[in-house]
Amino acid sequence: MAMQSPFLDFVAEEMYKRRYAKRTVETYVYWIRFYILFHKKQHPKDLSEAQVEQFLTYLAVERHVAVQTQALALNALSFLYKEIFQRPLALNLNFNQSSKPRKLPVVLTKDEIKRLLKEIDPSYLLLAQLLYGSGLRLMEAVRLRVAAIDFDYLSIMVWHGKGGKHRRVTLAPELVPALKRQIAIVEAYYHHDLATADYAGVWLPFALARKYPNAPKELGWQYLFPSGKLSIDPDSKLLRRHHIDESGLQKAVKIAARKAAINKHVSCHTLRHSFATHLLQAGMDIRTVQEQLGHTDVKTTQIYTHVLKQGGNAVQSPLSQLL
Repeated sequence: MAMQSPFLDFVAEEMYKRRYAKRTVETYVYWIRFYILFHKKQHPKDLSEAQVEQFLTYLAVERHVAVQTQALALNALSFLYKEIFQRPLALNLNFNQSSKPRKLPVVLTKDEIKRLLKEIDPSYLLLAQLLYGSGLRLMEAVRLRVAAIDFDYLSIMVWHGKGGKHRRVTLAPELVPALKRQIAIVEAYYHHDLATADYAGVWLPFALARKYPNAPKELGWQYLFPSGKLSIDPDSKLLRRHHIDESGLQKAVKIAARKAAINKHVSCHTLRHSFATHLLQAGMDIRTVQEQLGHTDVKTTQIYTHVLKQGGNAVQSPLSQLL
């Protein structure tokens, strides 16, 4: 569906100005492009709500997309008409809603988790343990900063998670020694970088760098899992140290699953699914699990209730039972 478009570039630029995450921008642009192509490349400003309804119905009836996929397409078009054209869509759009049920998440047993962690490349072990032990999303884990780790309260602060939300999640005490060793590695990079000419400090989100001009060169703001080399930030053209590439962790998890002879479709997100399911199996209440996962709506968390057992209050990481 390749399509070069100054208009779509403009939409992306406007989203970045509003501080949308890169992946959200890419997803919205994908659906807006799809919408334009569906209507034979007519400019969307010349289309009405009837054409939006027609497109959303097509996704449900012809493409058989899941409910969440259709909702994502609607969100993209809602942004387009509200923020770009200043013509908000009606709240009562009339279209066929998708009825395709959401797939149940792939969940590993505790024994499978043990086997996978035993087989994973040691350089990615701590990251994998955090995905499972704290229920982090892939990008939340690789974007962690040193200051996000709270050793006193055994928790991790997730800043700007999905939807730009912040939350505090549990930290398995068994990971404290490994995390302190990781911070020592970061500190070594940090001192090397400070002695490097033209080093501009770590990238900071939004206006933080302007509000706290010294923060980019403070240890607490450095990435917990830094790249092995300095590089030029493509946006600012400044010399920085980014976080590691998430594709390495994704590959390591898949290789470990094969080595562990786990005959399931395993991804990094499988570890997060397993975190939630194992908490519910241990008797954790669903509202607490919802908070740990950062779900806006408890209905999203309820997908894990096929193993729900009510009860329990304190949040203890399931990783603690393994180590």
